[in-house]
Amino acid sequence: MGLPGSGKTTLAEKLVPRINAAWFNADAIRQDIYSELGFSPEDRLTHATRMGKLCEWASLGGGYAVADFVCPTKQTQEAFNPDFTIWVDRIREGRYEDTNKMFEPPASPDVRLTEGTPDEWVEQVVAELNKTEQWDNQAPTALLIGRYQPFHKGHKTLVAEALKRTGQCCIALRDVGGINDSNPYNFEQVKENILTACVEFGDKIKVVELPNITDIFYGRGVGYNIEELVLDKEIQKISATKIRAGEIGTDGKLLGMRPE
Repeated sequence: MGLPGSGKTTLAEKLVPRINAAWFNADAIRQDIYSELGFSPEDRLTHATRMGKLCEWASLGGGYAVADFVCPTKQTQEAFNPDFTIWVDRIREGRYEDTNKMFEPPASPDVRLTEGTPDEWVEQVVAELNKTEQWDNQAPTALLIGRYQPFHKGHKTLVAEALKRTGQCCIALRDVGGINDSNPYNFEQVKENILTACVEFGDKIKVVELPNITDIFYGRGVGYNIEELVLDKEIQKISATKIRAGEIGTDGKLLGMRPE
């Protein structure tokens, strides 16, 4: 929500495909479906109530619904009754004087956007959304299998890409701790590193322990989507071997050689 011209629709255009959401633009809904409504307080209230119902019905299957509209008063905000409020608070006045006069900021927005680019807004919103989500064992889930000795920025980027595709990710750690110099960390150490590094993903990740899986097979027609996630060259350069040697940090930045 926010004043006209604040960037609500720009944000929605980028956010909707990112979270695979249904999208209800208030202007389009008013023009194409509820053209009988004007901008009186009563009609604004009716519009907000109907927008809320549309979002409610669209999200019955478990997905997201995004509504971008002004929703200017406490009464309309209560009628819409959002589960998650994003206030695009970038301008002091919008295009319409009557809307400026009646606009009341939301009492407790989940995200308040005052600066930055639309791409940065999306990342901020997604990070906050992830904190509100609960793990669902029956929801579509990505699986990442690895040693993560140690878990670093490249691995975290893989997790983020997996979350974009399915919404939640199971990170499976092979039980290799201590079998050789390349695997110094045990399951609990790696799990703690992952959860610390991925705190912004909230309950949308789960870390589990596996045996030392070396081969993966599946029967025909099982329907798994198998995809190699190719990251940019700078991320791919991050080496767990160099991290263990003390040459670089988990962010891939040079630390200098490990002291003798």
